[in-house]
Amino acid sequence: MWVHVNNANFVCQNHVMEKNVEIGGINLRYSVSGEGAPVILMHGWGCDHSTLLSVERVVAETHKVYNIDFPGFGKSTEPANVWGVADYARLLGEFIRLENIENPILLGHSFGGRVGILYASQNPVKKLILVDAAGIKPRRTLKYYAKIYAFKGGKHLINLLWRGEAAERQLNRWRGVFGSSDYNGAPPMMRRIMSRVVNEDLKHCLPQIKASTLLIWGENDTATPLSDAKTMERLIPDAGLVSFAGCGHYSFLDNPIQFAAVLRSFLKD
Repeated sequence: MWVHVNNANFVCQNHVMEKNVEIGGINLRYSVSGEGAPVILMHGWGCDHSTLLSVERVVAETHKVYNIDFPGFGKSTEPANVWGVADYARLLGEFIRLENIENPILLGHSFGGRVGILYASQNPVKKLILVDAAGIKPRRTLKYYAKIYAFKGGKHLINLLWRGEAAERQLNRWRGVFGSSDYNGAPPMMRRIMSRVVNEDLKHCLPQIKASTLLIWGENDTATPLSDAKTMERLIPDAGLVSFAGCGHYSFLDNPIQFAAVLRSFLKD
């Protein structure tokens, strides 16, 4: 059951209000800035709202901006159990309802794009902006599967040889060998959530998105390659792709001037 308790405490700095709200046991931190039609910014995995501050400043020129810390990141509390993308999308829906936001524009980077895809495929939004977005399950190589089976084999052996805290210490060392930097840097619950969400393929949701969608991508993105963007452009009925040469997974930081120009153009009614 999702219970909402509005927390009236907030800090106002440079016309940006920092606020907290409780949704379903999660203390959600977010900021509000600007005036106009509502835009919700959603950061990527391992980040928080501050990653998108440069984007927030551009959007707040003409719109009211909500910049959230997803549960488990920034100043928002962790989920108590293993969430999937649907749980994050449901929280987004509850946040929109609680803030009385109507017909929002969603902008999601990386994991935030994953949440935006699922939400927009099930709910009306004015526009959708996907920036180097996740959502398409990557193709796995033989090297990847060899790595997975080696990790699982080592984990089984550790559980045979050690117990309790000693086993956990050995497992953490083993994860350091085989895990990604995002995985290794995450607390235990967020590791479990990451393992779940990265394996969720949302390709089937793309044709259900009715909103006009802008895809902004770095052509050198290795985390969510340009081929993912082209698949999204093909499957989302009203989508357009803008790619930046020489940019990686953070295209809005690699080419901020052109990014801002494209974003301003798309946000115009």
